[in-house]
Amino acid sequence: MRLDDVLLFVRAAELGSLSAAARLLDLSPAVASAALKRLEAQLGARLLARSTRNLRLTADGEGFLGHARAALASLEEGQRLLAQGQDQVSGVLQLSAPSDFGRNVLLPWLDELQREHPQLSVRLLLGDRNADLFRQAADVAVRYGAPEDSSLVALPICSDNRRVLCASPAYLARHGEPREVAHLAQHNCLLYQLGSRVHDHWCFGQGSSEVGLTVRGDRFCDDADVVRRWALAGQGIAYKSWLDVAMDIQEGRLKLLLGHLPGEPAPFNLMCTHRAQLGKPVQLLRNMLRVRCQALLEQRARAV
Repeated sequence: MRLDDVLLFVRAAELGSLSAAARLLDLSPAVASAALKRLEAQLGARLLARSTRNLRLTADGEGFLGHARAALASLEEGQRLLAQGQDQVSGVLQLSAPSDFGRNVLLPWLDELQREHPQLSVRLLLGDRNADLFRQAADVAVRYGAPEDSSLVALPICSDNRRVLCASPAYLARHGEPREVAHLAQHNCLLYQLGSRVHDHWCFGQGSSEVGLTVRGDRFCDDADVVRRWALAGQGIAYKSWLDVAMDIQEGRLKLLLGHLPGEPAPFNLMCTHRAQLGKPVQLLRNMLRVRCQALLEQRARAV
């Protein structure tokens, strides 16, 4: 028994007209008439008594109408429940993220995500060393820069992100504000260290206009969040990813320095070992990150 035939019968009974039901369902009169005849033949009963002007339910039609309505309503409810289940996100999202971005930017975003999807669990690993996704208990990682391992799949989150110079108003009140790159030699620069490499050569501009300077400072750390905390405490000037410090600059805790100069590129990517890991929780995370990070990036132009 074809469901569209049953639906046509129900609509015709409700409207009192086979032609009106055909128009509602975008059928031609001939197709509607054939559908009704097919349903009556399958049931072995006349459902509608009809003439050129009138249509009424037969006794068999009245008896079948309640069952037909109940069947259609049951199917609609099944569709609704199925769609609702597809909208729900459940399972465990296993994620690795940089220390500063993870603690100070990502955490509240993940809280919102879990409030919207209460069946979703999050396992968050924080650290600045590149996560070994083949060994760690993380399905995906968000990281700055291109992946060192060419076997990883890298999906762009914020390709135009760059580093920026920043310092607290308290530090600048004591030591003054650098007006050009060379002035950084006179300041305490807060240095980030990844493994054995200290990031002490800061570059600005691009192409033939690029300017670089080897800086010095009295503080080094392999945790980018600590470098940010030192900057907030007024201990020196930091060279940070814009995504890490956008909210601090917007709210006045840090001040953007030499904002007219583009800093080093710091593209932000979501990485995984295989596209098969891009299930619904990961897709939801990626979409959220792209929208939120793009909003932070748009603040950069207004901050100059």
